[in-house]
Formats: sequence, C-alpha cells, structure tokens
Amino acid sequence: MPKLKLRKWDSAEHLKTEEDMALNLEACFQEAGDDALFIAKALGNITRAKGMSQLSRDTGLGRESLYKALSGEGNPSFATILKVTTALGIKLHAQSMHTAIT
Repeated sequence: MPKLKLRKWDSAEHLKTEEDMALNLEACFQEAGDDALFIAKALGNITRAKGMSQLSRDTGLGRESLYKALSGEGNPSFATILKVTTALGIKLHAQSMHTAIT
C-alpha cells in the first residue's frame, strides 16, 4: 500500500476573492471571542493570500514586520491592523452584541 502524504491545511490557499477574504475574517471574528491573536493570525492568512509583498508596499510596513505582527504570535498595534485592513479593502464596522443577526 502506498504511503499517504499529508500536508498542513493553509487557509490562504483557499482565499481567492476579496469576498472570500472578508467572509473568512467575519467568521474568525465570530469564532475568536476575545482572542486577539486569533484575529491577527486570520489577517496574516488573508495577507498571504493577497500577497505579502504587495501589502507591504500598500501599507508602508516591512514584509518581515508584517509576517511577525500577523503570525498569531506577534502583537500588532491597532494602527497596523487598520493599515492592513484598509490595504486589503476590508472595512471594519461595529455592531451591538445585543442586536440580533437576521
């Protein structure tokens, strides 16, 4: 019997459109609770899908800084998060937690 080759799941490979990226981030917000690193990692995956070099140019931040900040182990500033979401074309918005989603 041939050996089965497995590889790690990489969500960045499946984020093809801006809508895919926005929906993925929305799902991560719902899943994360108060885990900021989970959101940073989700943004890192979206950034890799879009292209780290392009995002580096669009944000004015270094590629290495972006990789570190959005690794899920970094601690990106809110300014970095805003630059990244703007460059990705993703709009953050607020909603009351008590508002029913319809």
